[in-house]
Amino acid sequence: MGLKSMPQRSTRALQPGSPKSRNSLLHRYTESVGGHKKPTSVSFAEYTGLALTLPAATFVGYLIGYGLDRAFGTHFLYIVFLILGSIGGFVNLIRHVMADTRDE
Repeated sequence: MGLKSMPQRSTRALQPGSPKSRNSLLHRYTESVGGHKKPTSVSFAEYTGLALTLPAATFVGYLIGYGLDRAFGTHFLYIVFLILGSIGGFVNLIRHVMADTRDE
């Protein structure tokens, strides 16, 4: 049982401004996003939707709590569901940002 030899990489570092380093960085970036860059309009639409996610989740949580408060005659469930909606919005925001940074 021997170890498989791994291909050796060049130990010579690329200069930051050299065309080869720019091309390899661009090549790695385009491979990570499926071979092409996202158009600006697509990125804008994704982040606009993301900006609306947090307030929408908070508002939906408030509405659910308000409805339950009216149904059960209580006055505290709207706060609980408001907090749960906010947490859900933040979780979604963090997941989206983490996925975007992983792709880069």
